[in-house]
Amino acid sequence: MTNQPELSSESSSGSPPESFSVNELSLLAELPLRTVRYYITQGLVDRPHGEKRGAWYDRHHLDQLLQIRKWSAAGLSLERIRELLHGGPVVIPERPKQIGAIQVRSHVWLGPGLELQVSAEDAGLSPEQLRQLVTAVTQALATIQGKQS
Repeated sequence: MTNQPELSSESSSGSPPESFSVNELSLLAELPLRTVRYYITQGLVDRPHGEKRGAWYDRHHLDQLLQIRKWSAAGLSLERIRELLHGGPVVIPERPKQIGAIQVRSHVWLGPGLELQVSAEDAGLSPEQLRQLVTAVTQALATIQGKQS
């Protein structure tokens, strides 16, 4: 037998109730009670409605805990989770290139022994910006070669 309380206010349809105690919140989120209380004291989860023994939680609190659990399982630190919960930028890291991955590159022949190779996607360049880069490099090369003659 476990030491965790059972959900007493669950409806007959099996869906979670509209409000629940911290123990019920802990069970629904599948997190230890101690962890739920820690997240609340750290400001990661909103404070309960009401005070002391009359305090209760709602679906919003459960959603916060589930999101924290998901991000924590993905390896994010509590500090990063705090940033995300407070509207910080969501930056998705690029996956490392895999063996056999296909990537498109532009090869621009500039002259004997000179070739410009650009991955516009990796460089974050639009087609127009890529054309501007090629024009600027070509002009710079012409200037350099003109001065060496």
